[in-house]
Amino acid sequence: MSIPADLKYTKSHEWARLEADGTVTIGITHHAQDLLGDMVFVENPVVGRTLVAGEECAVVESVKAASDVYAPVAGEVVAVNEAVEASPEGINQDPYAAWMFRMQPAGDLSALMDAAAYTALVESEAH
Repeated sequence: MSIPADLKYTKSHEWARLEADGTVTIGITHHAQDLLGDMVFVENPVVGRTLVAGEECAVVESVKAASDVYAPVAGEVVAVNEAVEASPEGINQDPYAAWMFRMQPAGDLSALMDAAAYTALVESEAH
């Protein structure tokens, strides 16, 4: 399983990448898509929506189940990935390329886990 070292992670299995322009790109992790199975639907938050860290803001649906996606940080949604809404299976093919939405964060990412902490979380869930 791939857990890129340059990303930050949440306990609810979202990843976050700080971009050069200060925005944060968000998606679900390889582990999350693996648990859910074949993706069939993605509903992103609307651009302009202000989110609180930990708030339910999007939905991914697979052949197995629907799952909420949570905002890893507080901020405003500035972009959504329409390609992943049109072709949700992109998340299964490469969950780190198939981002869901971008935010202008109201704070930093320091509360999120690094790759080592997230790896430990995933391994603890497997037992």
